[in-house]
Amino acid sequence: MLAYIVRRLLWTPVVLLAVSFFTFVLGYYGPGDPVVVLMGQHNDPAVVERIRRDMGLDRPLYEQYARYVWNVLHGDFGESFRYRGTPVSELLLSKVWVSAQLGTVAMMISVVVGLSLGLLAAFHQGRWADTFTVTVALFLGSLPVFITQPLLVLVLSRWLNLVPSSGWDGLFSLKIIMPALVLSLGSIGVLTRLMRASTLDVIKQDYVRTAHAKGLDNVTVVLDHVTRNAVLPVFTVVGLSLATLVEGAFIAETLFGIPGVGRLAVEAFFQRDYPVITAMVLLTASAYVVANLLVDIGYTFLDPRIRFNSGADPHDLRDTARTGRV
Repeated sequence: MLAYIVRRLLWTPVVLLAVSFFTFVLGYYGPGDPVVVLMGQHNDPAVVERIRRDMGLDRPLYEQYARYVWNVLHGDFGESFRYRGTPVSELLLSKVWVSAQLGTVAMMISVVVGLSLGLLAAFHQGRWADTFTVTVALFLGSLPVFITQPLLVLVLSRWLNLVPSSGWDGLFSLKIIMPALVLSLGSIGVLTRLMRASTLDVIKQDYVRTAHAKGLDNVTVVLDHVTRNAVLPVFTVVGLSLATLVEGAFIAETLFGIPGVGRLAVEAFFQRDYPVITAMVLLTASAYVVANLLVDIGYTFLDPRIRFNSGADPHDLRDTARTGRV
């Protein structure tokens, strides 16, 4: 396992370098001039050229990219084109913290509700509870944010007057309830269906029938034998969703007026703020690499077979957790 982690860590700089290169090239050849966008339609061409020269945008691609990589290695992601004089790292830090709080609450809601509904549907297979739960899961998973947001605002804020409809006051404010619900609905549908399918696969295994034959009560069988093994495939989805905590929610944060990284990304796209865009792509790529590594490490604690078979790749052993064959 240690050798696998070392290999993954050695590949991480290569992956991030490739991501940064393609992002930088797209920004270099992308439509629109960030200086012209910054100054507006009525501008002096001489002033535009002077600003481009001061910002180093008139230099060749390879020179700009080499300078950018060198600065990033020293912790400098450049300055925002839109917020002149503001380092990108400082700009992202406060925004990521806001999005992480919102994403954590939404993920907790989706995990608790989704896994519970998945178990309920699996243990009532073929009954009305199973059909109703799966139908609701499919319905929730198919609704986009721009549909659920106005519906929840209309019901919870306008009709019932229970929670505020917009704004941000921190983690322990009522204003976080509405966006957290909007972001969790789609994930609830996905996790419910995945947990149901995984549970149905586990309860057919021989070790579950053996546990019942030994006289163990249903609670012990469900908790110690069924749920623990059924949650293994779901753990991959939940673990990788940790990476989304730093990328924010573009539509939800914009609609609810939340000053998170998702809303910043929308503004950066429209303003051609390429230093911010590139830094966000690198941040998201790094988060997915780390999350994927943490998922593989977490598998060794959830399934002892993977820990004892340390010579195998956790990616290859994920399927064995579902089939029961090593």
